[in-house]
Amino acid sequence: MISIVVPVYNAAPYIENTVQMVLQQTYQDFELILVDDCSTDNSVALLEELLEQRKDVRLRLVKKERNQGAAAARNTGLDMASGRYIAFLDADDVWLPHRLEAGLRFMEEKKAGFVFSAYEFGDEQARGTGKIVHVPEKLTYRKALSRTVVFTTTTLFDTTLVPKELLRMPTVPSEDTATWWQILRNGHVAYGLDQVLAIYRRPAKSLSSNKLVALQRIWNLYRKQEKLGLFSSAFYFCFWALRATLRRI
Repeated sequence: MISIVVPVYNAAPYIENTVQMVLQQTYQDFELILVDDCSTDNSVALLEELLEQRKDVRLRLVKKERNQGAAAARNTGLDMASGRYIAFLDADDVWLPHRLEAGLRFMEEKKAGFVFSAYEFGDEQARGTGKIVHVPEKLTYRKALSRTVVFTTTTLFDTTLVPKELLRMPTVPSEDTATWWQILRNGHVAYGLDQVLAIYRRPAKSLSSNKLVALQRIWNLYRKQEKLGLFSSAFYFCFWALRATLRRI
């Protein structure tokens, strides 16, 4: 079984479609764990109504008592997961109908504990823009330090090969990147399926976000999370910034 963990925070415009999208997956042996991080909109009300209508035992809503951010919400869902496989999904992103089936088949072919796939940038309505992020066949720790290529919504893990403890996200900025490095640093290899299985919704307003903040976050990961030296941090940072820029052009 695949346990799908979705952090929910003020996701009312998307959350009903997100649930329906999961229910329409071609692979049906899953549980969907929706972790509300103290939303201030009507996300919870929408989910409670939907779960009451569906009465599907695979759907679970968890309401946190205080807002702690996406990393802590994912960790809460991870603690409650009972499936062998773990998939992360953000509430505003989109999965293609065969995302789980294709990911699991690829994982079994590679006998891998960590796989991810290509994805396409979408607009505010999650309509594909034609900008596709392709992925390498394999990704080791050293290679991962110099590139942004693993998209949270495309990941799939086998907990018999990658211990759950390594999937726990640290409560730091860019917690997803820190988690992939954490897993790979411990000797695991990630395998990339160069097939688009998800759409990354990117509203127009996000294009004007503070790029300096993003750069600072990654620099801090090198220095504080990975404890790399100044020279090594600068070396990986330059390649990371270049690839991140090219990816978004």
